[in-house]
Amino acid sequence: MSSIATKRLAKELFTIKDKGTPAGITLLHAEDLMTWYFTIEVLGESVYAGEIFALRFTFGPRYPIDCPEVVWVVDDQFKAPVHPHCYSNGHICASILGNEWSPVLNVQAVCLTLQSMIASCKKKEKPKDNDSYVKRAPKSPKDTMFHYDDDTV
Repeated sequence: MSSIATKRLAKELFTIKDKGTPAGITLLHAEDLMTWYFTIEVLGESVYAGEIFALRFTFGPRYPIDCPEVVWVVDDQFKAPVHPHCYSNGHICASILGNEWSPVLNVQAVCLTLQSMIASCKKKEKPKDNDSYVKRAPKSPKDTMFHYDDDTV
């Protein structure tokens, strides 16, 4: 991993461990600088109120120039939110994880954005193309050319 990525990730992790995370967001573990896990709980009034989801961040050597791979953890304990921008395999269609990524964004900003995206949704529903996407999806959502055209959910 490049020294820029290492320095940036070390600084972000130190800040998280020193100052904590925003309400409803918890660092599960970050045993190395390459992969971090968080839980996100939707707070307040929402169709997802009280639900807890887990995110995995995987960082490449060009972070923060390149965005991290961010996916919902889908296993025996956690499921992806049933949401129009969240596929059942954990992939997330969010412009900040694609063409609107900026090196000024950090892990906490991504977590807050996804927490807000879920909390503001009015109806639990999968993406219209969920089943076909999951069948043909690449291993990494970064290899998908998502079309970002729905900012209403």
